[in-house]
Amino acid sequence: MLVRNWMTESCINLGGDTNVLDASEIMRRTNVRQFPVISEDGALIGIVSDRDIRDAMPSKYLPGDVISSQQGSLLSLAVKDIMTIDPLVTSPDETVETVAAILLQNRIGSLPVVDEGNRLVGIITEVDVFRYLCATSGVSMSGIQLIFEIEDTPGATIDLLGYLQGQKIRLTSVLTSYKNVRKGYRRVSIRVQSTGDHSLETLVVFLKDKFHLTHYVLDGRAIALP
Repeated sequence: MLVRNWMTESCINLGGDTNVLDASEIMRRTNVRQFPVISEDGALIGIVSDRDIRDAMPSKYLPGDVISSQQGSLLSLAVKDIMTIDPLVTSPDETVETVAAILLQNRIGSLPVVDEGNRLVGIITEVDVFRYLCATSGVSMSGIQLIFEIEDTPGATIDLLGYLQGQKIRLTSVLTSYKNVRKGYRRVSIRVQSTGDHSLETLVVFLKDKFHLTHYVLDGRAIALP
């Protein structure tokens, strides 16, 4: 899945000369934590976050006259003075999975999306990544989730899927992971839309006899199997 399909295109942005107090009010009103900063021709020149704004603000613990003095100086402080220059960016043709890894590794909440000319075309946030995850995992659809631990050998997952197909079981999504699993194995999570000719109970017994079915998830609750 590509960034262009999940990003927010009409994102709020700021000009470099926007006053910091105005930027603070826009953040408060829109409940947005980061804004791209663009030049007059639409090129990305930086990004400003709520932390940047907070760092620029006077402390509420200072005496009143000191606060007033600092607020006066804030009238001349612009977004370009406190923004992050050359922020991390992505392109519309990058994958959402790659963006998720960048956000996680750098502990940031969003990436501006720019075209080949460095013009801002949108923004993709951690919320957009969550929307993508919910859509591709099928969590928003009804059904059950079967969790297997299988050997990490060529064709093992294909054999499992083929077996399910033979039982007329309709699948919604298939996810695999090597995290928190024995060496030489992988975890396979299969979301099932229809159990075919089986009930949930008979399906669990049937699969447990053939494969290492460790859990199933029903209505968001994981049931461990002995």
